[in-house]
Amino acid sequence: MSDVFARHRSGLESPAAHLAAVTPDDAADLAVASRALNVAGSGSVRLTTTGGSTGTVYVSAGAAFPVRARRVWATGTTATGIVAMW
Repeated sequence: MSDVFARHRSGLESPAAHLAAVTPDDAADLAVASRALNVAGSGSVRLTTTGGSTGTVYVSAGAAFPVRARRVWATGTTATGIVAMW
């Protein structure tokens, strides 16, 4: 496979290059902070940002929600099929 963008520097405005399934957890941070979250089933996502704010946001299925999350909480999260993008 050829990647014509391989020599370009990636920034926060760039598309995600990595994906990881997220299991919401009240006690553990994500292995890598997200650039965005995507969900298969719409719902609320309680999260803590890399800036330290904790709150709940509504995420629609299939849409990338741009947020630098360090934790996705089980308590307060109703969205399903959560994927972290970075």
